[in-house]
Amino acid sequence: MTEKNSEPKGWNPYLAGALTGLLLVFSVWFTGKYIGASTTFVRAAGYVERTFNPEHVAALEYFKKELPKIDWQFLFVIGIFFGSLIASTTSKSFRVQAVPTMWESRFGPGMAKRGVVAFIGGAIAMFGARLADG
Repeated sequence: MTEKNSEPKGWNPYLAGALTGLLLVFSVWFTGKYIGASTTFVRAAGYVERTFNPEHVAALEYFKKELPKIDWQFLFVIGIFFGSLIASTTSKSFRVQAVPTMWESRFGPGMAKRGVVAFIGGAIAMFGARLADG
């Protein structure tokens, strides 16, 4: 039975969830640490800032205990990008789209509005993750 909708389907969410669960188990097993991304973004910001103003980064209390570095979590975040690229291309759902179809149907085609809302949402999510020490 074929679908009438020609839009490609993504990966099965149960399979993707099971694979993510296995990744978490192996992460804890091999490294003793849980997978996460928010710490990596803070470290990356410190790493970039250290290039331009090393004295300021060295004076920050956070970086006195946790130096900006490229470690396994940093590589994990890079792997998220490449893994999602591979997943979207193998499922034939990859497309470059500044304004998602669902957003456009509800709020219009404005890229600036979408960008502002996406930035604010990302900042709130990152704040919550950092607040939870994640």
